[in-house]
Amino acid sequence: MNLLNREILLVDKPAGLSSFAVVARIRRVLTEEVKAQAVSQGLTPPKRAKVGHAGTLDPFATGLLICLLGSGTKKASEFLKLDKRYEATICLGKTSTTGDIEGEISEYDFSGETPRAASVVTEVAARSGARPLARLCSPEKCIPEVSQIQSVIESFKGEILQKVPAYSAVKIEGKRAYDLARKGVEVGMPTRKVQIYDIAVVSYEWPELKISCHVSSGTYIRALGEDIGEKLGVGGYLTELRRTQIGEYKVSDAVKLSDLGITD
Repeated sequence: MNLLNREILLVDKPAGLSSFAVVARIRRVLTEEVKAQAVSQGLTPPKRAKVGHAGTLDPFATGLLICLLGSGTKKASEFLKLDKRYEATICLGKTSTTGDIEGEISEYDFSGETPRAASVVTEVAARSGARPLARLCSPEKCIPEVSQIQSVIESFKGEILQKVPAYSAVKIEGKRAYDLARKGVEVGMPTRKVQIYDIAVVSYEWPELKISCHVSSGTYIRALGEDIGEKLGVGGYLTELRRTQIGEYKVSDAVKLSDLGITD
């Protein structure tokens, strides 16, 4: 596939690569094409081509990544406020320090008697604007029923107040939150209003819950997965995340890195 004269490239990002790593690989390919064109025209080739992206995906996540090439890098702001669609898999009964598979995984405390358990469930309920379901589960019977799952999922529709994850790129006093978190520095993370236009259960078989959602820009699906787990009283973290759409751009129209001759 020739990348010359393209400003927008839809890429189906694979798991295991950061968005920056994907951009770097595409930049390498485009730079070679630009250099070849310049040489054929008797011009001095540039050192490297311009490539960026419009919306990060975590390394473990897959799906639509909008890459901007050449002069298209000036249009990043046009994509940042677009709503998004995701498919996510939540592992219930456990938690992660990062809210996903990249963190330290722990079994959830089902007792519900600790101050932390009570305060977390109350806080989550307050953020989602719904009544807490802290005692849906007990140490004797901790597996939520399908009806309980549906009730909790429905409660997240609409505008909610979401706490930004500690492992995020948000800057706290000039430093990235994830850098502070990795150093063990605890800081008060900000909250923001986000819109959950639609959210639905795709499948549920304990401990795996699969959902699909249509959300506003700025929504953290990791935080949404954690909040769903806490609301159920069992905890949860994301094991899979796939972005299927940004605005009107769909992952079904995206290319894979192998289509560009990128295999590493």
